[in-house]
Amino acid sequence: MRGRAELVQALIAMAERAGGEILNVYESAFRVQSKDDASPVTDADTRAERVILEALAAAAPGIPVVAEESVAAGKLPDISGGRFFLVDPLDGTREFISRNGEFTVNVALVDGARPVLGVVHLPALAATYWSDGTRAWRRRGAEQAIAIACRRPPDDGLVVVASRSHRDARTDEFLAGQRVKQLISAGSSLKLCRVAEGSADLYPRLGRTMEWDIAAGQAVLEAAGGSVRTLDGTPLRYGKPGLDNPDFVARGLPQENSR
Repeated sequence: MRGRAELVQALIAMAERAGGEILNVYESAFRVQSKDDASPVTDADTRAERVILEALAAAAPGIPVVAEESVAAGKLPDISGGRFFLVDPLDGTREFISRNGEFTVNVALVDGARPVLGVVHLPALAATYWSDGTRAWRRRGAEQAIAIACRRPPDDGLVVVASRSHRDARTDEFLAGQRVKQLISAGSSLKLCRVAEGSADLYPRLGRTMEWDIAAGQAVLEAAGGSVRTLDGTPLRYGKPGLDNPDFVARGLPQENSR
């Protein structure tokens, strides 16, 4: 495998190339199909995944890749060695279909049940977030990359980001116990990036997600100083049987009086 800095740049490049494939479909009269679990899928998902799989085979040969559409087709590699890539070629397919721009390409490297590197690319918004394992970064369009960090919540209440497509009564009940100043709806792993960049403080997800949905965003958020934990306070881990996640809460920095 390449050195960490070189690998991160390769992950960014492949995510952005996959994003170009997605935009080609996004700007066309694409067709929507249903997978066995009734979730939607388009040609953009499969084209983006093909780009990433080919690039990972060149950049990090020998490291298993768990990719959403490949798993849906019954292809699940042996990840018992503890180091593997997680790929969601198009996170937020519903956002893609509704053309609101809030969909992402997610690529993460997991090592020892933790996402240690991650890239989240938003093709329609021309933005990329990533973790190099030490710091979190964001680049918008042709701008230079800047380091991003979580903020401490303001005294007058939390800015909460919640799922645009999957918010439910359980989420509302959870939020009733929080001091919420503003509630923002967003799609895909963009929600984790909003907390990482300090434009939101809290993202609760009470409902099923898959490991490839969250890993890249968690890597970015943790590098920015935040956390992703289950409801009992345990850090969210990877390589679980079935690859699905329990309920979790993503947070930025704790309030001053809670340190």
